[in-house]
Amino acid sequence: MTASCEKANTVAKNQGKFYPQDMDIPLKSLEEALLIRRQIGTLEKRLASLLGTDLSRSAFKTGGKRMSAATRAKLSAAAKARWVKRKRGGVSKAARKKGGLTPAGRKRLSQLMKARWAATRRAAAGKK
Repeated sequence: MTASCEKANTVAKNQGKFYPQDMDIPLKSLEEALLIRRQIGTLEKRLASLLGTDLSRSAFKTGGKRMSAATRAKLSAAAKARWVKRKRGGVSKAARKKGGLTPAGRKRLSQLMKARWAATRRAAAGKK
């Protein structure tokens, strides 16, 4: 097994975490990483002082839109109210049913089908 395959297996075992599980990183690399991390921190502070705001790492995270807790609570309350209304029998299944045939429509379809069957019987009788 090659080194790249072993590394891929390690990542797969750690469920996509890309942090090294074995601490075989040279000290020089760790020191360089620490230096870069400190530089990022100082740059963020400088940016915050220029903009006059308190910026944190969370301000730079990308991802989906986030709802506030109040909005989530409102949505939850509205959904619960809908379910309570439905469970109490606000609208029965018969009342919710849409469409269907009216008696006049049913009669018309019946006449059309009878005419089609009669034509089929006449055609079959004519061929005999």
